[in-house]
Amino acid sequence: MIVLGGGDTGADCIGTAHRHGAASVTTLAIGTQPPESRAAHEPWPMDPKVFEVTSADEEGGERRYLASTVEFLGDENGHVRALRVAETQYNDDGSRTPMPGTEREIPADLVLLALGFTGAEQETLSGQGSVEFDRRGNVQRSEDYMTSAEGVFAVGDAGRGASLVVWAIAEGRAAAKEVDEYLEGSSRLPAPVKPSDRAISLSG
Repeated sequence: MIVLGGGDTGADCIGTAHRHGAASVTTLAIGTQPPESRAAHEPWPMDPKVFEVTSADEEGGERRYLASTVEFLGDENGHVRALRVAETQYNDDGSRTPMPGTEREIPADLVLLALGFTGAEQETLSGQGSVEFDRRGNVQRSEDYMTSAEGVFAVGDAGRGASLVVWAIAEGRAAAKEVDEYLEGSSRLPAPVKPSDRAISLSG
C-alpha cells in the first residue's frame, strides 16, 4: 500500500493499514525531509517544522521524500498495480515538479490520498461568482473578508491557505461581524482577527 501525504491523516492511514494486515506500507512526500531540530527562525512558541515519528510510524513502513507522483498504473481489470514516481525538483519560481529521467515504478494494490488542502475550486468560483484569486491560489479578499464578488465572503483555508482550525474558527467569527455589518449597516459582534493577520514570526 502507498500513502500520498505525510501529515496526521497520512499517519491514520498508516496505522489502519497495519491493523488490517498490509504486507507493506510506503509513505511518499513531495518535499524534503524536515530537520530533526527546531530551526533558528522558528523559536518557541512557534510550531516548528521538524521531523516527527508518530506512533503509527513506529508500527512500521517506509517513508520516502522528494517523490513526485507522475502516473497511476492499472492492470487489465482497471485496478491499480503500481505508482510511477519521479524525484522532485525545485524550480526558480518555487514550484515543485517531477525531474525528467528519474521515473520509477512502485508496486501497489492500494493508494490512499492523504494530501493537504491545495486551494478552493477556482473554475467553479470564478465561473459562477467572478471570484478572483491571489498568486498563491487562495481566494482574494479585502480586510472585511469580502471577495472580488460583491456580497461574497471567504474565510478559513479558502482565503488563508492550508492552516490550523483555530484560524478558521477565528476568521468565521470575524467574518460574521463583517457580514452582519454589510447587511445591517452596523454590528456589535466581535472580530478577533483580520485576513492579513499571521502567526507569530521574528519579523513581527
